Amino acid sequence: MKKIWFLWLPILVIVVQLAYEVTHDASQLAVMMSENGPVELAQWLVVTLGAVVAFVTLLKINLKKDPFLFTWVLIAGLACVYISGEEVSWGQHFLNWDTPSYWARVNDQQETNLHNTTSWLDQKPRLILMIGIVLGGIVFPLLQKFKPGTLPEKFSILYPSAALMLVAILTIGPYLVDKLVNIFERVSEVQELYMYYFVLLYLIMLRARITQK
Repeated sequence: MKKIWFLWLPILVIVVQLAYEVTHDASQLAVMMSENGPVELAQWLVVTLGAVVAFVTLLKINLKKDPFLFTWVLIAGLACVYISGEEVSWGQHFLNWDTPSYWARVNDQQETNLHNTTSWLDQKPRLILMIGIVLGGIVFPLLQKFKPGTLPEKFSILYPSAALMLVAILTIGPYLVDKLVNIFERVSEVQELYMYYFVLLYLIMLRARITQK
């Protein structure tokens, strides 16, 4: 069962995406990658589930006994809420309200969100998350396998499982491939889907560890 979520589903998604990219024209791809398209909706659903898992996990942690772990999960949950809200412009993509004129002037896409107002609320957090995924999903598992004892043992409960390595690789793989052959309509959207999926799986595994602990 574990292989379905950590191996076969991620592979299936990228294969379907590639197949769609090479068999459909630009207008169809634009619809698929639009604000209300299936990829964007999948991103929103995945990261929203991540928020739910995080806040449910908080109920399993004793704040007084383990304030660091509680804070770590709380920050993860709040980050998921922020991303979830921003992905749908806090409901605007569903309810289609008009953006106030004063906000439209400072928002690149005239939407009621924050990430289109400054790179500090968009590209910078994205870069931090990407670095975290590369370190936690690729570097740390390799260190644990080939250089055991390198990472501090006291944080062992937080380290992502090696099972997440494929998803971590797929967060950077499409971007690197697209730089070489330019096959994706909007590679950033594909990348974000895998980033959020990594976060969701990580939080699920972290909850399982905390429950066992």
